[in-house]
Amino acid sequence: MTSPVPTPLHAIHQSLGASFTDFAGWSMPVRYGSETAEHHAVRTTAGLFDLSHMGEIEVTGPEAGRALDRALVGRPSKIGLGRARYSMICAEDGGIIDDLVVYRLEEERYLVVANASNVVVVAPALVERADGYDAVVHDASAQWALIAVQGPVSAQIVAAVTDLDVPTLRYYAIDAGKVAGIDVLLARTGYTGEDGFEVYCAPASAADAWDAITEAGEPHGLIPAGLACRDTLRLEAGMPLYGHELSRETTPFEAGLGRVVSFDKPDGFVGDAALAARREEGLRSTLVGLVATGRRSPRAGYAVVDPATGDEIGIVTSGSPSPTLGRPIAMAYVRPELAVSGTKVQVVVRGSHEDAEIVDLPFYSKK
Repeated sequence: MTSPVPTPLHAIHQSLGASFTDFAGWSMPVRYGSETAEHHAVRTTAGLFDLSHMGEIEVTGPEAGRALDRALVGRPSKIGLGRARYSMICAEDGGIIDDLVVYRLEEERYLVVANASNVVVVAPALVERADGYDAVVHDASAQWALIAVQGPVSAQIVAAVTDLDVPTLRYYAIDAGKVAGIDVLLARTGYTGEDGFEVYCAPASAADAWDAITEAGEPHGLIPAGLACRDTLRLEAGMPLYGHELSRETTPFEAGLGRVVSFDKPDGFVGDAALAARREEGLRSTLVGLVATGRRSPRAGYAVVDPATGDEIGIVTSGSPSPTLGRPIAMAYVRPELAVSGTKVQVVVRGSHEDAEIVDLPFYSKK
């Protein structure tokens, strides 16, 4: 059995007393103390995350944009310099292989950020789909470490350690500069529902960048945060997670993300025929939010049933107590005709039927 790979910041996490888990083959910090305290820090001040397990794939060359247009459901060739877009890569049958963030670093250079568990599938798929285009695909994951600063005061913290003009860096934008004298790519993106920044740097420089950000953030209440609170934060923000809300069995339309699909591309894209057919035939299920009225949390895999008949009408994909709302919340796929805010349902929790209500996503939006 292969041991999980430590990130470049593993020794720092150990010194901070982190609890670890094997996540997609990486040894990742789950929490440093109280995951609820870490969650609240991100909502009220700021949290510092190690995301070095994420995959970074570079696509370069005169036809890099066209190659990505063919490979992904969106249209990366239309991304402005220094900007980013959320996208997906789908199979021929329309099933989601992964959801991605695509940055345009230069005219002929893109950075595709994939989920850690899917890099081994996404990188070869991009190579295959770029065949015939004047473009080169390179899995550069080993060349990057990734640190995220998330929360309402994240801009003040990052501004104290970078030479970049933080106030002018727009949401879903990226720029090259320095953090504590270290060469970085600084992106205003994140996965928590708060303002935040992601710092891409060389693995050998990651510890120095972490320490500089920690020192700058101390007066603002910045604390390290692990995967556990990242999951409750993204759940409150209604952000899907691959392997839960997104999978090879779902398409962007069921997940409520049809807006990222562009059918008007000269070369089309892999999976376009299947997705066009799915759009025409209508949804088989719809992703919704659930708020439980009791204290027991719906969890992934739990059945959603009609209280009147007891018939199963859907399935929970993610669920947890919400530290911000103070009650259990979940996301679930349900039959489209029942996906109406205010609809009363029940979730089968360890054999008992617990009352819940369908609500619009997200559960939480930053002020």
